Amino acid sequence: MFLSVFDMFKVGVGPSSSHTMGPMVAAARFLDLMRGSPFRFAGLRASLHGSLAFTGVGHATDRAVILGLAGFAPETFDAGRAEAALARIAETGQVTPEGLGALAFAPATDLVFDFDRALPGHANGMILMATDAQGDVTLSETYYSVGGGFVLTEAELAAGKDSAEGAPVPFPFKTAAEMLDMCRESGRSVADLKRANERSRRPAGEIDRGVARIWEVMSGCIDRGLATDGTLPGGLNVRRRARKIHEALLAERGMNLAPPHTINDWMSVYAMAVNEENAAGGQVVTAPTNGAAGVVPAVIRYWLDHVPGATTTKVDDFLLTAAAIGGLVKYNASISGAEAGCQAEVGSAAAMAAAGLCAVMGGTPEQVENAAEIALEHHLGMTCDPVKGLVQVPCIERNGLGAIKAVSAASLALRGDGAHMVPLDACIETMRQTGHDMHEKYKETSLGGLAVNVPNC
Repeated sequence: MFLSVFDMFKVGVGPSSSHTMGPMVAAARFLDLMRGSPFRFAGLRASLHGSLAFTGVGHATDRAVILGLAGFAPETFDAGRAEAALARIAETGQVTPEGLGALAFAPATDLVFDFDRALPGHANGMILMATDAQGDVTLSETYYSVGGGFVLTEAELAAGKDSAEGAPVPFPFKTAAEMLDMCRESGRSVADLKRANERSRRPAGEIDRGVARIWEVMSGCIDRGLATDGTLPGGLNVRRRARKIHEALLAERGMNLAPPHTINDWMSVYAMAVNEENAAGGQVVTAPTNGAAGVVPAVIRYWLDHVPGATTTKVDDFLLTAAAIGGLVKYNASISGAEAGCQAEVGSAAAMAAAGLCAVMGGTPEQVENAAEIALEHHLGMTCDPVKGLVQVPCIERNGLGAIKAVSAASLALRGDGAHMVPLDACIETMRQTGHDMHEKYKETSLGGLAVNVPNC
């Protein structure tokens, strides 16, 4: 099994990896399908189903589909160009993707939120259609946005393509138990196994530059969030808090006024800064999703700025270790809130961050596995119930608490010798089962929990 660090950590745009990035990626794939078709097309249609329908507006899914069909992609997204394109499409009722000419697409009528029909493969389903001059559908494809920006067609999902493909890797672990066995047999760390697998697919220099770029974008996102205030879009009128909290924390430094537990506020403010940027539609890195994007960078920044001996030269070990754990969770359970609740998003992110921190602080592979298990175990059962379908309440604060749990989990694991009662594999399987049993209203539909018990207008 191989999921690259660049699969787990993708540079993209907020507010949601599954509801914004995924649909945009699906639209791009459909355009490529059209370019390879012998048919001549005159128009486009799209329908959103399940969670994409119920929380699509709050997650900017409609904008993502429109822009994706116009040729935009998450990794190169430019907000200014996007706004101009949306205005032009609304005025003309056309999109003009490269190589396909002008295609009729009036969002008000050609983009349908189908609240009544869920698609069978996954909660995040969408159907994209191309029509001829008569308005008849001549090409159609069903896509599922399965979390973290990953997109599969109906056929790919049925064939299990979400698992690893390509040439064999030297350490093909599919479970944490296999990972630990390979660490013992090879004498390598988790990061070393992951690095060796990456190097079987890409040159070492490309990997190093790519991982450095991931941290550059993560760190830049923290910095922008700490420097920006105002009100987040979407109608809840949620005020950004990271800047003021950060300013207060800076003012308290050296004054011997703050209690020791103020360190928790530092962890939280780093995570909140990222998720406020995400909620505003800014550039973020899936870690493993947009909704949980603040946890991993917050823990890295906490380690670099507050832990003696921390060095940026080990950030790649942190991210490679975190990616290894995230890959196990995705392969054996889910990282999708629409599929398994927030335990699959912030819970997975906390497990990844705990493992990464434990690794760079000298933890053995057994302690790393223990740290990931502790963090994930104590997110089991967490629901995904965003108020008004926005990735704001409770998502922003939840990332802060996820970071705190991750650091606590790593610390507890480092206090032990790696031996513990619940294996990470058992915890991941429990998360999968819990997600399967969880009522749909608690899985990113905004039909239950806080979403219906908090005034949202």
